Amino acid sequence: MSFKFRVRKFMKLFKSLLVAPATLGLLAPMSATASEVTINDFNAAEEIAVTNSRVDGLEARFNNLEAGSFSETTTASFGVDFLVGAVDGASNEKTTFDYQMGIGLETSFTGEDALSATIDIGNASSVVGGTSGLNFDGTSDALKLDGLTYTFPLGSTTVMVGDNTDISAVYTGACAYSSFTDYMGNCGTGNSVGVGGNGVTAAMSYAFDSGFSLAGGVSATQITDAGVVTGLLTEEGSDVYGIEAAYTADSYGIAVAYSDNESSTFWGINGMYAFDFVTLSAGIESEDTGSTTKEGFFVGLSFPEVGSGSFDIGMGTTGNFADSDPEYYIYEASYAYPVNDGMTITPGIYIREGGTDQTGFAVKTSFSF
Repeated sequence: MSFKFRVRKFMKLFKSLLVAPATLGLLAPMSATASEVTINDFNAAEEIAVTNSRVDGLEARFNNLEAGSFSETTTASFGVDFLVGAVDGASNEKTTFDYQMGIGLETSFTGEDALSATIDIGNASSVVGGTSGLNFDGTSDALKLDGLTYTFPLGSTTVMVGDNTDISAVYTGACAYSSFTDYMGNCGTGNSVGVGGNGVTAAMSYAFDSGFSLAGGVSATQITDAGVVTGLLTEEGSDVYGIEAAYTADSYGIAVAYSDNESSTFWGINGMYAFDFVTLSAGIESEDTGSTTKEGFFVGLSFPEVGSGSFDIGMGTTGNFADSDPEYYIYEASYAYPVNDGMTITPGIYIREGGTDQTGFAVKTSFSF
């Protein structure tokens, strides 16, 4: 039973209760004398009209309240992460406590489109010893609009437009590994298959029935003059272009992507294959700066059923390196234990080799509601 139906039903009952005394007054015992009660002393029609007017006004107020509430298609989701840990070999080896919270709002106007907004808040931009390996989207305890997008169908394609969002939001990808550090994100192909965005973004994707998909887009900074937007996709701005082709099946998948951020171009491939008890994920990425070619790689194993949780272990480079550069490697392992549907505890450890060696340990507690 909807809220509006219950209000109207209550109004009818309330109206009946108010009218009842007037009706009973007309049916008073005939023993009352004319000097005690006369038709001129009590006008039933006038009283009923006044009562109807007041009830109608009250019902209108309820209707206005209902019209100003959330629509039935609007949903909100919340996520909170707490992280406690320390890094041996970092600039700060103290044990630290950090948090981040994300709020997701989404609504639809046609049933096929989606208007989405993401709001973040956190207490640090670089946590646990100042290492970038365990980075949170911190905002120094201030709310930040992390993304605003509108997605809608256009023929057989899906179009996404928005601000401060990644081009890869419409990509399929083929990485099944759950990374504990930022180094392992997108199976080591964060500049290509996981290409980001730095401003106004427009992207499009198309999924074929055979399992193939094709997607691409552009993200452009807004050039401003005294706070006034003067242009997009200009030579003065820093723009990002990306395209991806992917194929996914029940137990395996592969994705190939190309991106260009005007200072470097990237090629990346990531893929996965699910065996009976473990899933293998891997990725390689190549970077061309115009004068130097750099490469990086990743490989990881995901065990979906280890006790009551799941276990991930992986290794790779901390970035893309030229042949003449010393390569830095990172190894990590983590165990995700779901306490219930809305709470997961994930302890993890990583070792970073090269330059100043680091060993980090942290426990992340995640809530979703």
